[in-house]
Amino acid sequence: MVLCLLTKTFLPLVRKAATQVASDEFSTNRAAILNISSGVGSISTNTSGSGKFGALAYRMSKSALNSLMKTMAIDLEPEHILIASFCPGWVQTDIGGAGASITVEESATALVSSFAKLSKEHHGGYFKRSLEPIPY
Repeated sequence: MVLCLLTKTFLPLVRKAATQVASDEFSTNRAAILNISSGVGSISTNTSGSGKFGALAYRMSKSALNSLMKTMAIDLEPEHILIASFCPGWVQTDIGGAGASITVEESATALVSSFAKLSKEHHGGYFKRSLEPIPY
């Protein structure tokens, strides 16, 4: 719910940014809404239920985020506003824990690199930090 309100609040500014660029390309240089999701947000790849940590609410919230992003991609496509969701990987954060496979810096570096490569082919997609697609 908060994400919907936040997006609704900033959408006029994103739309304005989209009109300030002469080209109609889909890129972060024009206008984009990108969100950090999680691998557990994929309905297609869910083979563990709520998982060993009982993360049902977390899984549901990330699936809902992905649904929002896919819906916005359809709605905002005529305005050439790039929409995409990303899974940062298993990151050493309060949620990921010290045993996670990568640091925040490693994940952020990969994400920023991927953001710079986004184009029309990525619009409405759900990706790993390396730009490998994840099925919804």
